Amino acid sequence: MFGFSDETYIDVASGNGGAGCVSFRREKFIPKGGPDGGDGGKGGDVVFVVDTNLRTLASLKLRRVYNAENGHGGAGSRCYGRAGNDVEIPVPPGTVIKNADTGEIIKDLSDETRYVFLKGGKGGLGNWHFRTSVRQTPKYAQPGIPGQSMRVCVELLIIADIGFVGFPNAGKSSLLNLLTNARSKVADYPFTTKIPQLGMMRYADQDLVLADIPGIIEGASKGLGMGIKFLKHISRTKVLAFFIDLSDENYLDSYEILKGELSSHSPELVEKKKIILGTKLDEPEASQRLEKLKSQYPEEIVLGLSIYMDETVENVKHHFIDLVNKEAQTGFTTEVNNEAEYKDSHWSEDEN
Repeated sequence: MFGFSDETYIDVASGNGGAGCVSFRREKFIPKGGPDGGDGGKGGDVVFVVDTNLRTLASLKLRRVYNAENGHGGAGSRCYGRAGNDVEIPVPPGTVIKNADTGEIIKDLSDETRYVFLKGGKGGLGNWHFRTSVRQTPKYAQPGIPGQSMRVCVELLIIADIGFVGFPNAGKSSLLNLLTNARSKVADYPFTTKIPQLGMMRYADQDLVLADIPGIIEGASKGLGMGIKFLKHISRTKVLAFFIDLSDENYLDSYEILKGELSSHSPELVEKKKIILGTKLDEPEASQRLEKLKSQYPEEIVLGLSIYMDETVENVKHHFIDLVNKEAQTGFTTEVNNEAEYKDSHWSEDEN
């Protein structure tokens, strides 16, 4: 069992093209046959394959180097060399490939199932191709074109419909476990959730992916607590659910502090659709505090929640579905800024 892994560096290389062959036809009664050297095979490609069964990049930390197979050389009788096998790199949905040196995004695999990242080198032409009326015995062939190599950063950004945001022990894990099949740890001390947790909620014949992001504290954007280690995962959630602990004496300040930390990390985060959940509604004085919270944010959706009160849980589920559907109607699209499409400058299909 490997821990959560959301970023790693790997070295990848496509295969070299196989060399063309220099050969001449030599048979009985044909002592001076013409050239018949075959072409070399193409080198294997480096291919990223999105596997929906994967949730982390842990497997890439066990293997850091991925080399495709070289193409095989050509042979006599115009026999072509075998193409090299591709190397496939399985990654979970939401993976982004970056240049390890510059940090520039090369490809976002959110909408891909299979992506050829580095193409293998073309095989060289055999001497059969170079025969002419005046050069009937060419004694040379092309070498294969070399493959390409690169060091890349592979980063995972969790894709979810609803992202849970809140201070430690605000009730995020408890709700995730109640609504989904997740088994997030729950305890009465801070930071019981140390890695992002995902769960699938089914309600009204619709499935939603819920993500519990480890607890944020004031100063997280400056590195306090768990810092911004997991804040990047909120960037791909459609709706943010802010958990406000109604048993906390500073409950009226919590929402602004949380928004401030998100904004410090990325101003775009606070522009997402939001819902405020006043948790632990079964605690003393919680009902009165909920009303104060609602009056303080009249423009926001503010709901009371206790995992022990079924009607509050049903109300939250209904609003989750409604918010995600409304977001879909407004044409939500996941975009990655500064995405640079990888261009293969090594060789083109038109080259011989």
